[in-house]
Amino acid sequence: MRVRPCVILALWVACCAVSFAADRPNIIFVLADDVGDQAIGCYGGTSFATPRIDALASQGMLFRHCYAMPRCHPTRTTLLTGKYPFRLGHPAWGSYPERFEGSTVANQLRQLGYATAVAGKWQLTLLREEPDHPRRLGFDRWSLFGWHEGPRYYRPLIYEDGKVRSDVNERYGPDVYLDLLVDFVRRNRDNPFFAFYSMALAHDVTDDIGTPPPLGPQGHYDSYKRMVENLDERLGRLVDAIDDLGIRERTLVLFTADNGTPKSYYFTAQGNDMLKQPILMRWNGVEVRGGKGDLTDAGTRVPLVASWPGTLGPGQVVDDLVDFSDWLPTFVDLAGGEPPEDLDGISFADRLRGGEESPREWAYASDAGERWVRTQRWKLYDDGRMFDMSAGREEGAPLAISGASEEAVRARSELESALRALGVSDR
Repeated sequence: MRVRPCVILALWVACCAVSFAADRPNIIFVLADDVGDQAIGCYGGTSFATPRIDALASQGMLFRHCYAMPRCHPTRTTLLTGKYPFRLGHPAWGSYPERFEGSTVANQLRQLGYATAVAGKWQLTLLREEPDHPRRLGFDRWSLFGWHEGPRYYRPLIYEDGKVRSDVNERYGPDVYLDLLVDFVRRNRDNPFFAFYSMALAHDVTDDIGTPPPLGPQGHYDSYKRMVENLDERLGRLVDAIDDLGIRERTLVLFTADNGTPKSYYFTAQGNDMLKQPILMRWNGVEVRGGKGDLTDAGTRVPLVASWPGTLGPGQVVDDLVDFSDWLPTFVDLAGGEPPEDLDGISFADRLRGGEESPREWAYASDAGERWVRTQRWKLYDDGRMFDMSAGREEGAPLAISGASEEAVRARSELESALRALGVSDR
C-alpha cells in the first residue's frame, strides 16, 4: 500500500510534537511564606520536623545559595516578572503594575501550552475589588485568601476562580488551597501544567482581619513550629498526589520561600490579646534568630530544593547562585520557549535538567532604598560596605579598603561594576 507524502509528513510532525512535549516537565512551584533555610532539616535546622522537604532534597538537588528579597511583596513581583523591584517602580503592598500583567511567568507559560493554577497567598491586589486579577496575570484557576480582607487559616475568606467560597467556614485554609491544586493536577495530568502553591504557611495571623483573628479548634493560635510542620505535611500531600497519578517522573517539584524567618511570632491568645514571642532556632548546633525584613543572610537566604526523578540524580548539593528574577526565564526555558531579553533573571534550566551550573555571577536584593550585590563569598552594599561571607553569616565589621587582599580588591571591583550595570549606584 502506497502511503501519501502528506500522511508521512503529518506523522512526522506528530512524533516531533510528542517528543517536544516529553521534554517539557510539569512544574510544581511551592513558595513557603516566611521560612529561611535555617528552619529546614536538610539545611541543618533541628527545631522543626520537615521530613517531606528533606526527602525531596535526598532524592534530588539542594541549592545552598538561593536569595530572595527580605519581604514578601517584592519577592513575588520579581518572581512573576523576572525583573527587580526598581524596574517595576517598587509596587506598593497590595498592588501590581498593570503594564506588566501580560508578561508574567504564568501568561508566558500559557502561551507555550501550559495549564496554570495558583493557590494560597496573592497579595497583589484586593480580590474584593479585582476578583479576576489572577486570570489577567495568567492563571486559569485559583484559590486565594483575601489578604487584608479576611482570615487565611481558620474560618478563611477564600476567593476561588473569582467567587468567594461560602462552604469553608469550618475548614483549615491551607487544606482548601491544596484541594484546588490536587484537583487541577488530576484534571491536567495528560498535559503540561504549572501549579504555583503560594503558601499561606508559615506566616502568622497578624494580617488577618478581626480582633482577634479566628482561633483554631485547639483554642489558640498555631506556633511557628506547628506552622512549619503543617507546610511540610501539605507539601507531602501534593507530592503524594502526583505519585498516585503516575506522573512523578514528568514533574519537576521545587520548594523555596519568599524571605527569611521572622524575628518573632504571634502564637496564642489570652482573652482578646495576641501574645508575641521571639523565634529561636537550632541550626548546625547553635541557636539562631530569624531576620525577615533585613538584608542579612537571615532575611534573604532561603531554601531551594529541586526534585525530578529520572532527570535529577539523588543527593546533590550545589553552590549555584539563584535569585528570584531567575524563575521566569528558567520556567520559560523548561517549557521550550525563548526567554525575553529584557530581564534581570538568568535561566538555570540546564542545571535542573541535570546539566551545567547556572551562569549567574552575582545575586541582587534590596529593601527600603538599601541594596546589595553578592557572590557566594563576597557581599557589597551600595554604601560601600563589603563583607567576606566565608567567615560566617553574621555581618561584623566591614572589610577595610586599605590593606585588603588582591582577591578582595578584585571582588569589590567586579561587584561595583555590577551595581553600575544595574544603574543603581554611581560608585
